[in-house]
Amino acid sequence: MRAVIRRNKVLVCDEIEDLKPDSGQVLVKTLACGICGSDLHALHHMEHMIELTSRASGGMTNGFDPRADTVFGHEFCAEILDHGPGTTGALKAGTRIVSLPVTMTPAGGMEMLGFSNRLPGGFAERMILSEALLLEVPNGLPTDQAALTEPFAVGAHAVAKARLDPNSVCLVVGCGPVGLAVIAGLKARGHGPVIAADYSPRRRAAAEMLGADVVIDPAKESPHARWEGFGVPTARAAQSMIKMMGGNFGRPVVFECVGSPGIVQSLIEASPAGAQIVVAGVCMETDKIEPAIAITKEIELTFVFGYSPEEFAQTLHDIAEGVIDVSGVVTGKVGLGGVAEAFVTLGDPEAHVKILVEPGRV
Repeated sequence: MRAVIRRNKVLVCDEIEDLKPDSGQVLVKTLACGICGSDLHALHHMEHMIELTSRASGGMTNGFDPRADTVFGHEFCAEILDHGPGTTGALKAGTRIVSLPVTMTPAGGMEMLGFSNRLPGGFAERMILSEALLLEVPNGLPTDQAALTEPFAVGAHAVAKARLDPNSVCLVVGCGPVGLAVIAGLKARGHGPVIAADYSPRRRAAAEMLGADVVIDPAKESPHARWEGFGVPTARAAQSMIKMMGGNFGRPVVFECVGSPGIVQSLIEASPAGAQIVVAGVCMETDKIEPAIAITKEIELTFVFGYSPEEFAQTLHDIAEGVIDVSGVVTGKVGLGGVAEAFVTLGDPEAHVKILVEPGRV
């Protein structure tokens, strides 16, 4: 079968071995798979990513060799083709599904799809998934929207980790895929006002489409200039005065969705006293902060990653029910032969919001 393979830090479209489901597994046909920012980074910096992952997990990388062939793709919607031994067959062949991008092995291990040498991710015509992790696509939800479950679950998790008051004001810094997912997650849970900031006109338009109440170009205005207008005093003295007079205000929450060095420090300095900064952007470089400023302002830093199975399932439900409207998120589709060019195109934030890979597309 055909797949797009990361080989020697380039993407090549080639043939790989056909797949056969083992115990508890199903064989699926990939219908659509999103290109993630982590895929873009991993193309050239996979070795560094895995080195950091190994340090974070105590050396547990499941034997993954970043120098060996890898088929990316973890944001997918697929169709069941066949069931392996020991499966229930509750979801029949032909059923469209989404799944956590993890496949359990009969030996009790797990393969992280898109970051595995043994099993291909969604940039392949077919995949092996675990029956126990499958979720049927409901309500006739279009395939290209169902494929967005995984990236939008990332936003749902970031929102779940935020300590939001009913009247909290939220600032989302960076409106790439992660920032957009956070905006959608906030609005799905009824939070607002949501301020969104990005230098890219296209990304600002996408943020507005997904429900941001205020959209700001940081080149023209500091997004932090809006706190007071929404009733959030920025200085500790002003906050104390309001509380002493029996008043109250919502906890300010900032979502860092850029992932570049210096961003966290800039937010520590500019955010209101007592703010929670939820760090969802993945900075892969050594960074530095000045803790004394964060201490003096009592800033809370919360680092988030991934999502829970429950958040994944809830995100699929929210998309299917229209609670999260992702109808305008996909701005391009390519077949396997167009993946390498799509990686280049996505380097320009004005070119696309999200590109899907459709292995069946000619």
